Amino acid sequence: MITKAYKIEGMTCGGCVASVKKQLDESELISETNIQLDFPQAKISFANELEIETLQSIINKAGNYTIKQNGEESKNMELSLPEKSIHTYKPLLFIVGFILVVSALSQFPFSSFSAMLWMRHFMAGFFIVFSFFKLLNLQGFANSYSMYDIVAAKWKSWGYIYPFVELALGLLYLTNIAPLVTNLSTFLILGISSIGVIKSNLDKRKIKCACLGDVFNLPMSTVTIVEDLSMIGMSLIMLLQNRIL
Repeated sequence: MITKAYKIEGMTCGGCVASVKKQLDESELISETNIQLDFPQAKISFANELEIETLQSIINKAGNYTIKQNGEESKNMELSLPEKSIHTYKPLLFIVGFILVVSALSQFPFSSFSAMLWMRHFMAGFFIVFSFFKLLNLQGFANSYSMYDIVAAKWKSWGYIYPFVELALGLLYLTNIAPLVTNLSTFLILGISSIGVIKSNLDKRKIKCACLGDVFNLPMSTVTIVEDLSMIGMSLIMLLQNRIL
């Protein structure tokens, strides 16, 4: 028996899933189906190899849906990524730059500038802004994130939870509630997340970076490593400072 994973575009609710599954289950060419809204959306088993056109003709009976092989989609995603350059990462650099400046200006007129306070405000702005971009297309982020994150690759739901974790961390940094727990959580979460980022770069994989969600088409690079390690470093500094105090 052959089992393959597919993406089915056009499904928006449980009724869509039921309609598509009904048509596939009724086909004598198909042995077993597992259809869901989450990624991967379809796992289809059959005794003999089926062309994508054959599967498309089957689900056409359910409505206006389009089926694609996950492998082909990943290959097309790699080919559609832009070249790595300063221009490519301009949105990311601008956003981080704005957060850096605003975090510093929050202490104007700088009569007693505090580096620790600046770092806390930067972490708050970083997490809140980056979670915003991820939440604009939660499913798109989750799909991209699962391609390299070691947790999301094993547990798909983590990709849907992660933006809310970032938002919570941002609000905790902003209000300075439970700083010890906040910094420790940041250190652990970003530390684990950076493993997949570093591995993808070492393997020279041409995949999309999900740091700004699905809004910008940014290729994975050392820029992402620097971003993660900088945040880990700041959380470690503040963690040590909190323990000393």
